[in-house]
Amino acid sequence: MSSSMNEKRFQKEILDLEDRSLSPFGTKNAAARRKVPISHPLRGPFSRDRDHILYSGSFRRYIGKTQVIYNAAAFDEQLANRSIHTLQVSQIARSIGKILKLNQDLIEAIALGHDLGHAPFGHDGEKFIQEICRQFKLGLFFHNLHSLRVVDQLSDANRGMDLTFQVRDGIISHDGEVNEINIRPHAGKTEEDIQDYIKRRQRGEKADISPSTLEGCLVRITDSISYIGQDFEDAVRIGLIKKDDLPIKIREKLGETNSEIINTLVNNVIEQSYGKNEIKYSQTIADCVFQLKKFNLYHIYENQALKREREKIRKAFFYLFDHFVQAIKEGKTESIVFQEWILNRGEDQGNKYLNDYCPEVVVVDYLASMTDRYFLNAYQDLSK
Repeated sequence: MSSSMNEKRFQKEILDLEDRSLSPFGTKNAAARRKVPISHPLRGPFSRDRDHILYSGSFRRYIGKTQVIYNAAAFDEQLANRSIHTLQVSQIARSIGKILKLNQDLIEAIALGHDLGHAPFGHDGEKFIQEICRQFKLGLFFHNLHSLRVVDQLSDANRGMDLTFQVRDGIISHDGEVNEINIRPHAGKTEEDIQDYIKRRQRGEKADISPSTLEGCLVRITDSISYIGQDFEDAVRIGLIKKDDLPIKIREKLGETNSEIINTLVNNVIEQSYGKNEIKYSQTIADCVFQLKKFNLYHIYENQALKREREKIRKAFFYLFDHFVQAIKEGKTESIVFQEWILNRGEDQGNKYLNDYCPEVVVVDYLASMTDRYFLNAYQDLSK
């Protein structure tokens, strides 16, 4: 028997064994589909996607991007950044998914890729880019939409990662800010559904989109589980709030540390979701989760003590946007937008990129890719 035949047999045996171990609601490896079919002798389709995401430049840049607190590592390296958040989403989702007998590789691929499109400075950065998009009549920027753009078009020198539909769908369908007591997969979802959602969101319309798989539903729920306790604990750590500020009902039902909150929510999701084609909380726990989100919004995310640099950062976004657009229009190839963003894709792909998109879209892509420190360094160097 040839080496090629041995590899195919080996792969089939492994994947068939994995698929047989899944619940009736888990996503089978055999169900994976992608635009350009590929296979690997030792990896299934979703593990291939996970690895592609894991080794991407966008994944490496997670570590330099804000979760809640600007430049967190500059004054306390234990504070969460986008990398910590992403890894925690993955770990929590896999822990739940193992008990629910869902596809671990699919869960991990969605979790690791779900925030690849986040701008520097977290949701504030996202809002500043949205302002720019409105002013210049570009399609509105949302990090879940841009995450899909990263994996579909910008990665690998604008060739894209060629991820499976199920992973791409899970990435764009995540939304940890939506208050949901339960979420069911959208069976029969198509690429047209995804593209319609993108167009509606870019136009500024309200639109929601449910993941097509139960694994995607799980990542969407665990996105919230990973940050609501962590953000509270980080805020206590830097003296922004005190533990006792947390309403007593939340402390009694969920706990008062990140570890306690995660444990409570994980156990509740497992109890409520086991053997079902949905991911859910109990009503009592869901109410507490929504209250904790509201508490965090008021006391942390909108706390003016954390927003002292907000207007400065906003002005920097507009300054860099104008500067880089002008550099592209004038063909200033010595500019870092050419040297470190456009031409590092190779001359042919760089030129194609400029031909395919207007300068404004190219610069939005560039700004969204930046880490906090890279952004501030660029601004300080160019605004002298």
